[in-house]
Amino acid sequence: MTINQVSPDAYQAVLGMEKYIRANVDAELRHLIKLRASMLNGCAFCVDMHSGEGLQDGMDTRKLFAVSVWREAPFFDARERAALDLTDEVTRLGEHGVSDEVWDEAIKQFGEGGVANLLMAIATINVWNRLSVATRNQPPTA
Repeated sequence: MTINQVSPDAYQAVLGMEKYIRANVDAELRHLIKLRASMLNGCAFCVDMHSGEGLQDGMDTRKLFAVSVWREAPFFDARERAALDLTDEVTRLGEHGVSDEVWDEAIKQFGEGGVANLLMAIATINVWNRLSVATRNQPPTA
């Protein structure tokens, strides 16, 4: 199934969220968030897309490759770590939600408005991941 063909209005609504985060979340943070959530969700299409976009935008390859082990890698600053931690907890949202420790650090690093924008970025990539995984969307082979 190709969602944008079957349900174009719904697709446009999610695309509207995407346009918002592109205008309101730093590009490098956006790439890290999208790549990390896509890894957690097992979305091969999105991992391929967002790692490629990060490379095209000139991101440090070591950071892109280390997103899967970000806690152990020394390449991420405090803001990136806060964003990745928030991404992990929101993507794996359990019955207790986001921990106070992760939330407080995110607010410290980004402020309320910044965290709201990060949450929109995390929510948006999780929507794309779920659509791609559910429809078995595959990355291009060449």
